[in-house]
Amino acid sequence: LVPKLASCKMIMIKPFLLTAVAPAFLNTSRRSIFPAAMSTSSSVNAPGGDQECDTPAAVIFLHGLGNRAGWSSLRRKLPSLRPNLGKNVHYVFPPAPTIGISVNGGMQMPGWFDLYDWPIGVGVKDDKEGKIKAAIQIEETVEKLEKEMDIPPSRIVVGGFSQGGAVALLTAYHRRTEGKVPFAGCVCLSGWLTLKEDLNVTEEVAKSTPLFWAHGEYDDKVLFEQQAHGVGVLKEHGVKVE
Repeated sequence: LVPKLASCKMIMIKPFLLTAVAPAFLNTSRRSIFPAAMSTSSSVNAPGGDQECDTPAAVIFLHGLGNRAGWSSLRRKLPSLRPNLGKNVHYVFPPAPTIGISVNGGMQMPGWFDLYDWPIGVGVKDDKEGKIKAAIQIEETVEKLEKEMDIPPSRIVVGGFSQGGAVALLTAYHRRTEGKVPFAGCVCLSGWLTLKEDLNVTEEVAKSTPLFWAHGEYDDKVLFEQQAHGVGVLKEHGVKVE
């Protein structure tokens, strides 16, 4: 998300791929949520000290506003850093629909939901209908993975960047209600927690779906305050956050 001010005073938002948080996420020496979620008791040793996953698993990663294909490189980069994230791990990068963005004067662009405020700080107005539609799209992707590849939600990590991170959180915590199988993990990069008044994390989801949240300290689009706020709320609901 790169805002510019046009002569008519509307905010022009251009597609944005990576912030400072992305290289840190990809090269972190800390234990990644992906290997933990994909590990299995019946795995075999792989190069570099990691274990190769012999049970099918999946990573669903959602792009940010205005960009549909920028994160597909994770399919190559993650296995190069963690060999066990290659074989038997299926990568899915769902495309957002093209919609009008209010803060951009209604301009049509790939987006998971509408934006009414800029920058995106705590307390911004929610496009509830758009966010629920986005979450349903991801749930349909999950159902397809289970039906066609025999990969259950418990073997799926859902994550995203910016708008995609907001939808990932919504899908992983708000909508995994009683009776639904929790995800293996969730990743939020420079995203934010939305629809907080509807948040009700079940005990099983809190226990089974850990969260990795990274956010640029000087992010002036999705403000850094969103991380502390979102992490605090989720921890109050029992979610384990790194």
